[in-house]
Amino acid sequence: MTKLSSALLGAALIVGGCCPPKKADTTTTVVTPPTPDAGPTQEPPAPTPYEAAQAEVARLRAIADAHPLLAAWTGPYGGVPPWDKLDVTQLGSAYAAALPLLEAEAAVIAANPEAPTFANTFVPLEDAGRHLDRLDALFGVMTSNLSTPEVQAVDKEWSPKVAATYDRLTFNAALFQRIAAVYAARASLTPEQARLVTRRYQEAVRSGAQLGAADQATLGAINEQLAGKFAEFSARVLADEDTWIVLESQADLAGLSASQIAAYAAAAEERKLPGKWVVVNTRSSVDPFLAASARRDLRQRVWEAFKARGDHGDAHDTKALITDIVRLRAERAKLLGFATHAHWRMADTMAVDPAKANELMMRVWPAAVARVKEEVADMTAIARKEPGNRKFVLEPWDYLYYAEKVRAKKYALDQTQLTPYFELGHMIDASFYMAERLYGLHFTEITGTVPVFHPDVRVWKVEAADGRYVGLFYGDYFARAGKRSGAWATAYRRHETFTGTTLTPLASNNNNFVRGAAGAPVLISLDDAETLFHEFGHALHSLLSEVNYPGLGTTPRDFVEYPSQVHEQWVLSRPILDKFALHYQTGKPMPAALVAKIEKAATFNQGYGTVEYLTSAILDMRLHMLPDPSAVDPAAFERDTLAAIGAPREVAMRHRLPQFNHLFTSDAYSAGYYSYLWSEVMDADTRDAFREAGDVFDPTVAGKLRQHILAPGNTTDRAEAYRAFRGRDPDVGALLRKRGFPTK
Repeated sequence: MTKLSSALLGAALIVGGCCPPKKADTTTTVVTPPTPDAGPTQEPPAPTPYEAAQAEVARLRAIADAHPLLAAWTGPYGGVPPWDKLDVTQLGSAYAAALPLLEAEAAVIAANPEAPTFANTFVPLEDAGRHLDRLDALFGVMTSNLSTPEVQAVDKEWSPKVAATYDRLTFNAALFQRIAAVYAARASLTPEQARLVTRRYQEAVRSGAQLGAADQATLGAINEQLAGKFAEFSARVLADEDTWIVLESQADLAGLSASQIAAYAAAAEERKLPGKWVVVNTRSSVDPFLAASARRDLRQRVWEAFKARGDHGDAHDTKALITDIVRLRAERAKLLGFATHAHWRMADTMAVDPAKANELMMRVWPAAVARVKEEVADMTAIARKEPGNRKFVLEPWDYLYYAEKVRAKKYALDQTQLTPYFELGHMIDASFYMAERLYGLHFTEITGTVPVFHPDVRVWKVEAADGRYVGLFYGDYFARAGKRSGAWATAYRRHETFTGTTLTPLASNNNNFVRGAAGAPVLISLDDAETLFHEFGHALHSLLSEVNYPGLGTTPRDFVEYPSQVHEQWVLSRPILDKFALHYQTGKPMPAALVAKIEKAATFNQGYGTVEYLTSAILDMRLHMLPDPSAVDPAAFERDTLAAIGAPREVAMRHRLPQFNHLFTSDAYSAGYYSYLWSEVMDADTRDAFREAGDVFDPTVAGKLRQHILAPGNTTDRAEAYRAFRGRDPDVGALLRKRGFPTK
């Protein structure tokens, strides 16, 4: 039982009239009953507001504890999520119980008659909302991995109500006064406590705690509208992603490898289309097809379907939603005293000022555009030597296909040589090997011993080198209907100790790899392997946490991608390749000559990769820097901005606005997609640190990476943390060198 729940239980007993009996009196006394007109008996004193608030928490907690989606997680490993109890029909009642409980817990803190202190204000704030946290973890998986129309309906109904609840907490004047009082006296706290207090105070101010009542009402209405529109955007994009292109005949398979053909056949079988092949409208299915298919007409068809998600002018079109979202965001920013949404969002980042993010992006942009021109020239030269292609003009759906031809010509290397060595199971094992070499972590599979939310999900117990239990790692690797596209990491529970009980992390990775035929190996591309290691880096960030207070468990948006990006480097390290890049047929490791080709081609096609990413990041920032986007037309804005920055027509945005889930399913990455590049500066500089040490698994560098970057969460300033790790600020030149661009 937590400290807070113990105190509340005691208070409830007193308020309920349970008190110790008086000591027995041994004298004989004759008691005369009162006459009817003796007057009324004295009523017990009414409970104080504090006591009444405590009693209400006890009442609501009893209700929540009895709900299967809210109850404390039981079982081994400090309790595990009850995935076997997921029931969409129970979600509404769960939120109806969890949200009032959170507000009641906050009311107890606000009503405390004692002077505000860290112990009586911030400790219970950190401990509040446990039931809602558990529900959010379960529902987050349902919306991302198991979405159905019923789940989407719950999301649309309850997201605005959740937003309204959090606004009421922010706007609770008595609660904010206590927060502000502790903030004013923060000099007496430990550095960790002072950082938590400062961050929570500043977050409350940025969220409207100091606004007047009328402005708070306006802000609350905006937040509720945004929450509903985020849910709607997600549902519309998912509907367009749950589509596919059918390949009807053997002629449609020209250029595809045997493993790709098997994977597309399996996708067709899953969709009740035996004897055909299906390219699903997700990146892991589309990109390999675009790189391999010799059918230009089909490449165009697949590419256009993928890039048109959310942009069909039908019921699933998202453009009007985008206009509403950016308008509401701008109104909110102005209300809160910020010039634009970008300024509001970036106030709590490493960059702080949108100008700094723009400066970094535009420093890289010219070199990337120049490289694209070189790449297009190389591809066009090859294409025009093919029969019937004398006047060939490269289109976006041709880029990956002809890039492979250039790679084969320049480096005698193509994806068909590499894919047989990247078997999914081996790459998962390779990521665990990396974690063991760097941090002493050991992974033991325990699938089947704890609940999972889908039969595809695998689970591993994670232990330290000394055998100490660290946490659990869940892996959900395959694409399926109802699962959003892309790859992501989630923490179902984070590390904490502040209550006196250590909570251990529950981390997960979610990918959309294409499953092969039954019993066949799942072969993935080099890019997919790097994505797997990227998401695993996020999981390691959670698993290695030594954070005491959950409020310091998450890091700024432009830092959080650094631990994931830096772990991509180990995919192509010789120890990983030699031990795990085993040919799926022969079992032999990747030959040294092939490894040498990969190393030689390390910066190949970086123009494409950089421009594809930067166009999305630049548009995100420019869209959210508009002071008045009330009438913005997303299609025109996208077209005009790309023209204004001189974006090469041959390279499409990685995420076009109508399908840009990062931006429009929450505020999380809005005015923040630049963060991948910002983080990559630290990532590239960290790779140099291992290179300088002469060992990609150098224990000294790995130990400092763990100590300063991964374990502390946000308990210290992240720029200072990087300086403690590296001895200086990160070198932007490392990023340019990594991508093969000029450093001057």
